Amino acid sequence: MHSESEDPPMSSTTLQARGDRPGTQQHRPVGQTAPPPPAAAPPTGIASLSSLRQLPFFAGVPDEALAALAARARWQVYAPGEVVVDSGDPTDEVFFVAEGAVRVVVRTALGYEAILNDLGAGSFFGELAAIDGVPRSANVTALQRTRVCAVPGPAFMDAALASPVAARRLLRLLASRLRAKDERLLEFMALPVRQRLMAELLRLSRDRGGGERALSPPPQQHVLAARIGTRRETVSREMAEMARSGLLTVGRRAIVLHRPDALQTEIETRLRGPG
Repeated sequence: MHSESEDPPMSSTTLQARGDRPGTQQHRPVGQTAPPPPAAAPPTGIASLSSLRQLPFFAGVPDEALAALAARARWQVYAPGEVVVDSGDPTDEVFFVAEGAVRVVVRTALGYEAILNDLGAGSFFGELAAIDGVPRSANVTALQRTRVCAVPGPAFMDAALASPVAARRLLRLLASRLRAKDERLLEFMALPVRQRLMAELLRLSRDRGGGERALSPPPQQHVLAARIGTRRETVSREMAEMARSGLLTVGRRAIVLHRPDALQTEIETRLRGPG
């Protein structure tokens, strides 16, 4: 089950980094007002209007559209490896990730596992169950300590439909996810493992300058295999071949793609032909 937690007290080191000193009182000139305190992290437990405002999805949504939602939303904390929702669950909450990260996975009865996505802070999931009321289609598990805001499906839909800003944001997200699924489906149908692996490495990487991209920290090979529908041994073999060709370097801290343009060209050539 999810757990509730309190933020730890500030240590002397933290106080000193802020310019305070433990055991002393900071004095302010007479007549000078205190600066406003920094925004607190979203609390665990009952949500408030101000805590919902910290979630990107609700930026610009009018207060009247959020008021009923705030009364029903709850902040929850999940430990690493803890299941947030499981496939087949008859629940309809939408979960907004404020801290941490989760992994979306589908599994078969025979043990086959496919990783659909990893979602970090600022993302949300569960909107399909809120829209159509169908049981969950995937498992979502916390990858690290993760704080989420759980919003009941009907309250989420009422808020989204009451605000054009939220409605457009939801439609754009659904369109983006549908395009990504179409892209992945084409890759599974048309590309061999080598090019599927290249495409996944490009998706997961970030620009590091100098024409290179990097994945840091490097994903484990069995995770890459589960993302592209193959075996860990196959990923290991293809990574070794790409390393020998000078396309990438595998290190303890990162996988560096030295020629991402060459990877993209090989994928495009396989999908659409040369030229």
